[in-house]
Amino acid sequence: ITYGDWSSDVCSSDLLATASDAAAITALVNSAYRGDSSRAGWTTEADLLGGQRVDSGSIVEILAAPDSVILLHEQDGAPVASVHLHRTGEDCYLGMLAIKPTLQRGGLGRQMIETAERWAVTHWGSGAMHMTVLVQRPELIAWYERRGYVRTGERKPFPYGDERHGLPQRDDLEFDVLRKDLD
Repeated sequence: ITYGDWSSDVCSSDLLATASDAAAITALVNSAYRGDSSRAGWTTEADLLGGQRVDSGSIVEILAAPDSVILLHEQDGAPVASVHLHRTGEDCYLGMLAIKPTLQRGGLGRQMIETAERWAVTHWGSGAMHMTVLVQRPELIAWYERRGYVRTGERKPFPYGDERHGLPQRDDLEFDVLRKDLD
């Protein structure tokens, strides 16, 4: 499979993950957020959450769900960046943005967001993108704010007790909801 470069047509199906990519996506996402490998980048949640961020079964479910896609970017035959998009009515949810830790800080995350936004507008006619970010990650929230996302004032609880989302290292985790108009 070849995923092309980000200057290519965002309508290309070459950017879309399939169930056969689930194991590679799982490894990428978990390496970007959890465990020692995540510490090579700046997006680590290792001090907040242990365990996994996602498993292959969850990725397969995401890919099989209606109005849900994962966009990929590959280098040398391996996925190095991914992002999940889910259509929510007229808007789109952006989640699970993952960049290989050793490639973080090089602009690939920004490119992935821009591609995801164009994809959502082109394919779904989305008017806005929204996401949830752990409140305890002010540096990540600031990064999204520099890309035009704003805090809505809404908060969502962390799913304590559901080990599919990790093993909390503290009892005050919650999410900020961020939003960006795509018009």
